[in-house]
Amino acid sequence: QVQLVESGGGLVQPGGSLRVSCTLSGSPFSIDTMGWYRQAPGMIRESVAHISSGGGANYADSVAGRFTISRDSSEKTVYLQMNSLKPEDTAVYYCTAGIRRYSYSNVVTTYWGRGTQVTVSS
Repeated sequence: QVQLVESGGGLVQPGGSLRVSCTLSGSPFSIDTMGWYRQAPGMIRESVAHISSGGGANYADSVAGRFTISRDSSEKTVYLQMNSLKPEDTAVYYCTAGIRRYSYSNVVTTYWGRGTQVTVSS
């Protein structure tokens, strides 16, 4: 069974930094894109950053230049380094992963973590 577990959320002051992590457990055939979404109270869920299996990354305009997404060598952990944090970055951050479960199937299934709270406040 595939699971995604986020960690590293917490309270940080404006201008500060925080790194959240997400580790995939289980043994899918392959992992395609991993990434992060966030959802603030009363707001829709929005895309933050995504990284492909080859290391290519893209970012939402609101975080570009401040956030950096990366994957470790195992390709089962994804990180989001958040710098110069702003109060508007406050949200629950959700990890996602697109995986192929079986070698004989081309179906890509998207999994979601339960989220980790990031609060930026003085």
